[in-house]
Amino acid sequence: MLFRLLRSLAGLGVALCLTSSVAAMSVLPGCASHRATEIPKPTRRAYFADKIVVKKSQRRLYLMRDGKPFRTYRISLGANPEGHKRYRGDNRTPEGRYTIDWRNPRSKFYKALHISYPNLEDRISARRAGWDPGGAIMIHGEPGFAQYAELRDAVSKEDWTQGCIAVSNLALDEIWRYTTDGTPIEILP
Repeated sequence: MLFRLLRSLAGLGVALCLTSSVAAMSVLPGCASHRATEIPKPTRRAYFADKIVVKKSQRRLYLMRDGKPFRTYRISLGANPEGHKRYRGDNRTPEGRYTIDWRNPRSKFYKALHISYPNLEDRISARRAGWDPGGAIMIHGEPGFAQYAELRDAVSKEDWTQGCIAVSNLALDEIWRYTTDGTPIEILP
């Protein structure tokens, strides 16, 4: 079938040039100009963030690509937002370099992206002080299930989480779409 199609196109004076990345058609003899018709293949970089930057003092989360922000979101932090998280229950959002290491599409907060806190440095520091560093630090949306309805009133306050980074559900949908597991996240004071 394909062979018959190619033979009939050749009979019409159409040259079909095949390269490793694209097929180009030309009504001119030869295929010298086929490179001009090539369409670049989309790359991962064109569609995904290569880094997340959180600036706690600005209450902003930035999706970055090639060192520049391409999306910005307002955030809420832990109820005690100043300083680095040191132990479970201090209501602080950690500061430092981490990664997004897994996702929860059925979180009680709409959806959630897990931040790899505590890292080795956090665990060592907490152990030296005799504390539990805590964990389960997420970027998450608004409370979702009926049993968490009492939290919906708290969402309107600026900082209401227990150390997580909260965004609107619409913002979380975009963050979810533009990141992958392994995306680095830097949380700054």
